Amino acid sequence: MVEINKIKAFNEAHLSEHNRSWDFLAESLTRKGVDLDPLIKTLGDFQIAIPSWALGTGGTRFGRFPQGGEPSNLEDKIKDVGTLHALNQSSGAISLHIPWDIPKDYNAIKTLASDLGIKFDAVNSNTFQDQPNSKHSYKFGSLSHVDAGIRREAIQHNKEVIDHGIQLGSKALTVWLADGSCFAGQHNFRGAFQRTLESLEEIYDHLPQDWKLLIEYKPYEPNFYSMVIPDWGTSHLLASKLGDQATTLVDLGHHLPNTNIEQIVALLMHLKKLGGFHFNDSKYGDDDLTVGAVKPYQLFLIFCELVQGMRETANPELSWMIDASHNLKDPMEDLLQSVESIKIAYARALLVDYDGLKAAQSKHDVAAAQSILQEAFRTDVRPLVKASIYKKGGAIDALEAYRYFDIRNQLIASRGIDSQSTGL
Repeated sequence: MVEINKIKAFNEAHLSEHNRSWDFLAESLTRKGVDLDPLIKTLGDFQIAIPSWALGTGGTRFGRFPQGGEPSNLEDKIKDVGTLHALNQSSGAISLHIPWDIPKDYNAIKTLASDLGIKFDAVNSNTFQDQPNSKHSYKFGSLSHVDAGIRREAIQHNKEVIDHGIQLGSKALTVWLADGSCFAGQHNFRGAFQRTLESLEEIYDHLPQDWKLLIEYKPYEPNFYSMVIPDWGTSHLLASKLGDQATTLVDLGHHLPNTNIEQIVALLMHLKKLGGFHFNDSKYGDDDLTVGAVKPYQLFLIFCELVQGMRETANPELSWMIDASHNLKDPMEDLLQSVESIKIAYARALLVDYDGLKAAQSKHDVAAAQSILQEAFRTDVRPLVKASIYKKGGAIDALEAYRYFDIRNQLIASRGIDSQSTGL
C-alpha cells in the first residue's frame, strides 16, 4: 500500500521544514547536556503493538458507522498493520484476539507478517462472548462460574489460545474477565475469586516456560455491582499466587475517575509484577479514546514512572499495545495519532532530570520537583519523535502521509465500501 520510494519522495518535500524544527530543538537539548544519538535510537526502537480488532470502526450499543475498506480477514488486518508500520516505523507487532482471528495457515500468516516486518505480540482470549457452536453460555461467568463444565470450556479455550500463539511465535497470553455480578447477592465473592484462581492455575500450567500471563483488571462493565478482578490489587494477588510468569496488565481506561495510575505503575514495577499496557484515554470511564486526547500530562507522568522503573528495577520486559475504539475517526488515522502520542510522552519522560528530581525530593523542595517535571513536559519533542522515525525509514509526518497517499480510498477501492472488520 505504501512503497518505500514514495515515502522517500514525501519526506524530501517535508525535510526542509522538519530540519528547521529539529535543529532548534537539538541545539536546545545539546546545551542541556542531552546526548541525542542514544535518545533517537531508544525512541526509534520503541514499538507499540496494534490489536487486530482495532483496525475496524468501533461503536456503541446504539450503533456503529463503518466507512468502508475495513479488513474482513486476518490477512488484510496484517496488511493494514504493515501499512501503519511502513509509515511510522513504530507499529511492528500485531496482537490477535481469538477466536476472532484464528489463522487458517500458520506458515502463510507468519510469512506475510515477516515480509511486512510484523511480529506477533500477546494473544488474547475471549470468554466475554458466547461463541458459535459453544455447548455453554458465559452469561453468568466463565473462569469463575459455579458450573464446573462451563469453567472447563473457558479453561480449554485459553489453552487453545496459547497453542495458537505458540504456532505464531507469540510469548504472552492476555486474560480479561468480564465475570462479575450486576446485583447484590448475585454471587459469593470469595467463591468466585477461588474458582477464578483455580481456573487460572490450570491455564498457567499450560504456559511454555518462556511465556508470561497478563492478567487484566476492570472495576466495572459489563457487570456493574462487582467484577471478579476489579483492580490492580486483585490482579497482583492472583499473579503472585500463580508464579513468576504471571503479571498484571494495566489498561489506562480500566480505572475509576481520578485514580492515580502512575502510582500503580510504580508499585507494580517495584514488585516486579508489571506485565504491560493497553493504551487509550478517557474522560468518564472506559471511553477508549485516542491516546493522549484528554489527559496527556497523566500519560507523561506514567511514562516517568516507567522510565525510572526500567532503569532501577528488575521488572520483566513489558508488552505495549493500543486498545481503543475508533467510533468516529478512520481507525488507521486514530492509531497513527495514538502511537505518536505514546512516543511523545515517552520522549518527554526521557528528558526529565531524574537526578535533580531526586535531589529536590530529598530536600522536600516541592516547587523544584514540579518545575523539573514540567520543564520536560513543556518541551516540544515532536521534532525528536519525527527524527527517530525518519532515521528508521518512516514518514516524517505519518498522518499527513496517510492522507497524502489517499490510503483509505485505496482500501475502499480494493475491498469495497461495505467491507467491515470481523470481531467487532
